[in-house]
Amino acid sequence: MAGYAPVVLHGLWVTIAICAASTLLGLAAGLAVELTRQHVRSLRVLCRVYVEGLRGAPILILLFLLYYAAPGLGLVLDPETAGVIGLGLYNGAYFAEIFRAGFESIPKGQVEAASSLGLSPLRILTRVKLPQMPALILPPAVNQVIILIKDSAVLSIITVPELTKETSKIINETFAIAEPLLVLALLYWALVEGVSQLGLKSERRLTRYLKRTEEGTRCS
Repeated sequence: MAGYAPVVLHGLWVTIAICAASTLLGLAAGLAVELTRQHVRSLRVLCRVYVEGLRGAPILILLFLLYYAAPGLGLVLDPETAGVIGLGLYNGAYFAEIFRAGFESIPKGQVEAASSLGLSPLRILTRVKLPQMPALILPPAVNQVIILIKDSAVLSIITVPELTKETSKIINETFAIAEPLLVLALLYWALVEGVSQLGLKSERRLTRYLKRTEEGTRCS
């Protein structure tokens, strides 16, 4: 496997880049869908169709539509772009539900107090709701990112040169199966463990002020 290290590292880099871009797209799509669902009544049905439709369909169907069917409609995407859009939109449906749970976790008393002070809905969103959102959604969001990383393996089907695709090339060239698959499993484990540890450290920092508040209350 040492001779194929550049191939494996290239696949690892492609996987990291696609997962990072897909996560950002998914978070943006999820937040946009949830805010639209809350504040634009005329589009609530459309948002529900998006969330329920993508959550109920295999991701392969969306990838096939973007990469194989879209050119028939005049939209030609390279494999990496189709992969990022597919993973991002697919996970955006799950992130929308995560944001929904986060908004519902905010005490109604805070919103009512802000409204009684004369704050507009936009200022309530930016000054009261969104600042609390990272601490509220971080654990489920990290879990969703981990799922996204593992789902990225299916991008090999649309010829994206990520880890699984590059490992398949090594297997075809060397006829060795155990060694490449073992390296593949270890690299996915390393990615997942890295995201998990980063999420734990971020969660501790975000919730540190809560512990200080509890300690201050006990002392008083």
